[in-house]
Amino acid sequence: MSTVSRTTGTPEVAPSTRSWPVLLVVVCAQMLIWLDTSILNVAVTTLADPVDGLGATPGELEWVASAYTLVVAGTLFAGGALADRFGPRNTLLAGLALIGVASGAGAFVDSPAWLIVARAFMGAGSGLLMPATLTVIMQSTPEEKRTRAIAIWSSSSGLGVAVGPVAGGALLSHFWWGSVFLVNVPIVALCLLAVMAVVPDLGGSRRRVLDLPGLALSVLGLGGVVYGIIELGGGSAWYGPHVLLPLVLGGVVLAVFVAGQRRSATPSLDLRLFRQPGFTAGSVVLLIAFMALAGHLFYAAFYLQGPRGLSPADAGTVMIAAAVGIVLGSQASPALSRRLSDRWTVASGVLATAVTYVAYAWLDGRTPLWFVAVLLWIQGFGMGLVGTPVTAVMMRGVPPQLAGAGSAVNSVTRQVGGTLGVAMAGSILSGVYRDRMADAELPGTGQVLSPAAEQQARTSPEAARSLADSLNLPDLTTTADHAFLTAMHTTTLAIAALALIGCAVAATGLRTHTTPEHKNT
Repeated sequence: MSTVSRTTGTPEVAPSTRSWPVLLVVVCAQMLIWLDTSILNVAVTTLADPVDGLGATPGELEWVASAYTLVVAGTLFAGGALADRFGPRNTLLAGLALIGVASGAGAFVDSPAWLIVARAFMGAGSGLLMPATLTVIMQSTPEEKRTRAIAIWSSSSGLGVAVGPVAGGALLSHFWWGSVFLVNVPIVALCLLAVMAVVPDLGGSRRRVLDLPGLALSVLGLGGVVYGIIELGGGSAWYGPHVLLPLVLGGVVLAVFVAGQRRSATPSLDLRLFRQPGFTAGSVVLLIAFMALAGHLFYAAFYLQGPRGLSPADAGTVMIAAAVGIVLGSQASPALSRRLSDRWTVASGVLATAVTYVAYAWLDGRTPLWFVAVLLWIQGFGMGLVGTPVTAVMMRGVPPQLAGAGSAVNSVTRQVGGTLGVAMAGSILSGVYRDRMADAELPGTGQVLSPAAEQQARTSPEAARSLADSLNLPDLTTTADHAFLTAMHTTTLAIAALALIGCAVAATGLRTHTTPEHKNT
């Protein structure tokens, strides 16, 4: 049962015993977002396979991942506004329903282009869902328990990362590639029933009007930047029109978007939020941390199923280590924040991830899998230390009437970071691989391989391995694996440099003090 606060005028759930069942349901719904993201990591090599998958090119795979996160980022502002206007429960139900319908349709498409469209609609559902979950927590959890609730909410990413690869690997071992999307449908159905049964109708805290022009500008601007980055990885020169034009236009559109938000009476991005101490620095840290993580997971999946030769199920099992680390790090972060402060907890977490990214530059096809699992665990633990303190710092100073908008910004930074990270990592990975393969003497050249086959082998390592299997050319697989490892080493060092920048921002920008909320948690 909800009541209205006399001081803020916002709905809140008074009985503390009611808040924990609500938190459980909300975390399960939030976990669906991470499940939908992580399950794709073990499916990328299958989708790239021209026989068992859709024969997707590296650029198309980047768009399969980026279309989801790009649309999530664009619709999160709408999700925050809708949660504030119509209530988070209704927005949560709408987001879940859209994810279910889009997932069912995406399982049966017959081309990468249609899969990209389906992923975009899945992203729209997630964009409605994500800010609603955090808004429910902020309005239904007593203040003294809020930090712990946020820690549990952050742990949902670890659970999704754990379940996604394992479930995806098991499904791909027995069914066709579409099963990794179809599995969302029954999960969505259970979440819908649970939300209707447990989550109270908190109502809307204010009548916000949707800023449709602003939403359109944000999506178009981000889309232009991402398109330019992906085209750069596709072999276009940085000064070519396919790269420079979308990058410049995307940047200009984003600048127009920000300028318009400053003057709008009903902005999608409420710039007043950035006046709060720590909100800006926290947003930058989240952006960089998730940019690095998403980029890393993109090439890590190819590494495990490529040079290491693991099946999707085995690769998913190895990646459980990262999920366990995220869960443990999220749960340990409140205690570490009390001891070290939010600032140094976050900085140490980002630094730990940077160390693991650097270590990937020494991995090869014979590196013990236990060592890879240890790196993934450290990486996950570091990310677990980041999410909860940063979210607490950002939301601590947000007025209750702007909870939906603040939740949306918190979530947008994660999704924009993921989009840019996949685009950047995929671009570097593809570019270096092609350069290495262009200089390499391919086994079978002039005898078995036609010019078209040579071009296929130089497109991606997955295409080269498929070709090598069909023509019985194991040396071609070895050549492609060596080229991929060189590309991965270059990419991971770039990701590590990015993470170190995030560490510096956390150390210098998150100058916060322990609050009563921390002490009572």
